[in-house]
Amino acid sequence: MRNRSVTCSPGAAFHALADPTRRAVLDLLRQGIQPAGQIARAFPVSRPAISKHLRLLRRAHLVQEKREGRHRLYQLNPEPLKAVDSWLQQYRVFWQANLTNLKAFVEAEYARETAASGGKRKDSSKRSGPNG
Repeated sequence: MRNRSVTCSPGAAFHALADPTRRAVLDLLRQGIQPAGQIARAFPVSRPAISKHLRLLRRAHLVQEKREGRHRLYQLNPEPLKAVDSWLQQYRVFWQANLTNLKAFVEAEYARETAASGGKRKDSSKRSGPNG
């Protein structure tokens, strides 16, 4: 495998990850090193199409290529995914905070409604039909 110390652009990784076939190739490569032919056989598209996907993944540094004779072996390079994960982290924080606020709101509303009804719950099992 070529060992280059290259700064990976999150933009290139996002562009590469935008395609479902390329994401499926990365999923396949999580199992380990695979020859190009084996990767191509896993998809219903032509070998040249898979070669283009692999080239784009290589340019985004998401895969590494090793040549052994006439064979090209591909391996997942998870390093650029760290930049993607870092970018996503700010959204995880955003959603966690918003979901925590939503939970608190729903619990407060439920407590208020329960207190207003005197602690009695409506028995929905006696309803018949969609209009109750």
